Amino acid sequence: MKRSRILLFTFFTVTGLWGCNNSENITIAESSDSGLNQEEELSLSCDRQCLIQLSHAYLQAMLSRNASSLKLSTDVLIVENLERKQLGEGLWQTLQAVPQNFEIIVPDVLQQQVGYLGMVQRLDDDGSLQDVLVAIRLQLEANKILEIEHIITPIRDEFLSRMEAPRPGLLAEVPTASRKSHDELVALGLAYYDALDNNDGSLMPFAEDCQRHENGMITAGPEAGPGPNPDPTRAPVAKLCATQLDSQTFVYIDRIENRRLIAADPVTGLAMGFSHFRHPMDNLPYLVTHTDGSTSERNSENMPYAPFDLPAAHIFKIGADGLVHEIEAMGYMAPYNSPTGWE
Repeated sequence: MKRSRILLFTFFTVTGLWGCNNSENITIAESSDSGLNQEEELSLSCDRQCLIQLSHAYLQAMLSRNASSLKLSTDVLIVENLERKQLGEGLWQTLQAVPQNFEIIVPDVLQQQVGYLGMVQRLDDDGSLQDVLVAIRLQLEANKILEIEHIITPIRDEFLSRMEAPRPGLLAEVPTASRKSHDELVALGLAYYDALDNNDGSLMPFAEDCQRHENGMITAGPEAGPGPNPDPTRAPVAKLCATQLDSQTFVYIDRIENRRLIAADPVTGLAMGFSHFRHPMDNLPYLVTHTDGSTSERNSENMPYAPFDLPAAHIFKIGADGLVHEIEAMGYMAPYNSPTGWE
């Protein structure tokens, strides 16, 4: 990549980040001449295991406040929660512990990019330790890190139990003969945004057992809750991944911008996307269809929310059958019409 909802059943807490510049405490490797010409440099690439190791090395570099082990481009860009950062700012300053159990890594050899999702601990503004979920994107060019992106959100205490370890299906390898190609996984991952934007569950091949987690909350699938404003006297709104979209529940999502399928890994069948949801909340009222075919109205009284944005990361697990079985998502609320940080 060159320069250039999940308000589902709950709103996510807005994440505050330290703006203090502490870059003088970060050790940075000096530039060195590899002895290779430009064509030879560009031919270098990081294989699958190399990208996995890079994600761990990056976390350890942040934890130690020492970037000397990383090969950084001279014009590396860092964006954290929509804001441009320098080394020593944001999570580079506040990280206190790296994941012990919950982490998902999506290496993409063709894009020379790796996506990461994991639970870490950081110092909160009051100096206390805070458990947060972080999505990370690392983009390489000529074997040097060119772009770094962090999306960070706290996790509510009642959902921490689901963040102790990833669901087994997310980590399982797909049998070699049944693996989708890189390009197929990219297309399948991007299809989610079309399905959500168009309120059409047929646009993504969801499995019947598909389950979506968002910030640790089950928001779609057989075990999902009843949704917002449930009425015990009438049929519920569908909660399966496909039929939930068909119900028009998510009409309030006006548009999904900055869609990027940042990593696809045929070995595990994982596709990871970053995106930016815009919610003007000016498209109310609208009708939602229940499982018995009846409808109810979503309006400004039962959805009394101010306009907001939601930067988000999603990981999709495409199984050997070509269907989406697990979705692991995270995001946080930001002011409406916020710039992405990459303008």
